[in-house]
Amino acid sequence: MNSIRAQFKMQLDSFSLDATFDAPATGVTALFGPSGSGKTTLLRCIAGLERVQGSLHVNGETWQDDKTFVPVHKRPLGYVFQEASLFPHLSVRANLEYGYKRIAPGERKVQLEQVVEWLGLSHLIERGDPMQLSGGERQRVAIGRALLTSPRILLMDEPLSALDTNSKQEILPYLERLHRELNIPVLYVSHAMEEVARLADHLVLLEKGRVIASGSLHETLARLDLPTAHFDDAGAVIEAAVAGHDEPYHLTRLDFSEGALWVGKVEQPLGTTVRARILARDVSVATQMPQATSISNILSGMITEIRDEGPDKLMLRIKIGESQVLLSRITRRSHDQLGLFVGREVFAQVKSVALMA
Repeated sequence: MNSIRAQFKMQLDSFSLDATFDAPATGVTALFGPSGSGKTTLLRCIAGLERVQGSLHVNGETWQDDKTFVPVHKRPLGYVFQEASLFPHLSVRANLEYGYKRIAPGERKVQLEQVVEWLGLSHLIERGDPMQLSGGERQRVAIGRALLTSPRILLMDEPLSALDTNSKQEILPYLERLHRELNIPVLYVSHAMEEVARLADHLVLLEKGRVIASGSLHETLARLDLPTAHFDDAGAVIEAAVAGHDEPYHLTRLDFSEGALWVGKVEQPLGTTVRARILARDVSVATQMPQATSISNILSGMITEIRDEGPDKLMLRIKIGESQVLLSRITRRSHDQLGLFVGREVFAQVKSVALMA
């Protein structure tokens, strides 16, 4: 069975962990929540760094239950920490080869040349002192070192949290490429919604040591009963394909299953899949098709849920076609003036689209 099934309980001073989730053993699963929610503790339990009550099954193999506990050094996993933690006395190449040489040639699922290409390390590999690299470069080497142990699962504990903004933007495209190229499932800890929206396929949402939701990224972000729907940067994520370019106006049309979006020119070949994020604050609604408007992206849909967001604001969940959902944050005054209700057909006016990849 291709899944990761985890259940752990522990009590440590005032913090308790009681977390259960089932995630696909493909793609990127984000463990997401505020600081202190138990994300890193849960990841350490999965790694075997914390021995607590519980169970863990990875692709049908038992790593922990009432009778079994596979020690961390025998678990076929790679672990990337917040800090790169490279061996300072080894060159970049020697750091990368540290785990690679300990894997029998016949069991190597990832090759050194692949990792160097995926992570853009060709101009760094002969560097002698890894501590002279930038923060983003060191973290790319650390990710490469973890991959070269040919793990069956890759654990990443807030790998961008120690980096400045420029370094984060530098490394994100490499993480996206790994997402496309790797067949290894990734458990990715983060408290940054932008990273999660950009990289994750599946979302495990934690709060105070409990898993309060687990599901596909698109479905979970669209749930109004979860805290994520009420963040300032709440919104929907759409997978779309580059379908055409309007050269005179430097625009690109993105097609998705329920419609199309115009965005700033995308330098990608036709057919390329991209991920777009539409924030709730950038979606307004109308009850009639707007005329003579500067907004290019207008999608017809139906309101399926309305939630209070305090005395002056409301959040709408708008279903577009059969499968896509947008969120819209509006004022209570607008809601009352337009006479909105669950089941009403509306036109969602998308003022801004952020391309995540």
